[in-house]
Amino acid sequence: MTDKLLSESESKMKKAVEALKRNLATIRTGRASPGLIEGLMVDYFGTSMPLNQLANISVPEARLLAIQPWDKQAISLVEKAILQANLGLNPSNDGTLIRIPIPPLTDERRQELVKMVQKRVEEGRVSIRNARRDSVDQARSLKKNKEISEDQERRAEERLQKLTDDYVRRINDAGAAKEKDLIET
Repeated sequence: MTDKLLSESESKMKKAVEALKRNLATIRTGRASPGLIEGLMVDYFGTSMPLNQLANISVPEARLLAIQPWDKQAISLVEKAILQANLGLNPSNDGTLIRIPIPPLTDERRQELVKMVQKRVEEGRVSIRNARRDSVDQARSLKKNKEISEDQERRAEERLQKLTDDYVRRINDAGAAKEKDLIET
């Protein structure tokens, strides 16, 4: 009974870490990364679609993104979506390819981005702690209903705490890596 509880909790914690990593990939550093724009929604003839389903996104140079839409008519729609996303990027269009130079970050902007990373990391920690709290509550209710013993409940809570500590460490590591990336570029 407690093993199922722990595996469900671990699954939620894994999802929180994965969500944080995807979220951090969208924060721009001084380097070009397809993650900056691949989830950008483009209004493609009345249908909202992610950019990575409309075009090939590549990184030909460290500070340049290249987007090649599969449908040449979508090029202006993609360019418009990038401008409207308010990412601080200025695309240039040559009729078949959109090039986006990634400007270097100012110190002020770096500090803003570091604060944003810290905020998202804290949200990830909260998500992990919520998963732990839910599982602890379930263990207590199982004990209250006499489905598990007091010792089993205590062991489950101890294992949940170890699991929580491990996943919080993973979240902190992901945040620290992103902060280091922001500061160094």
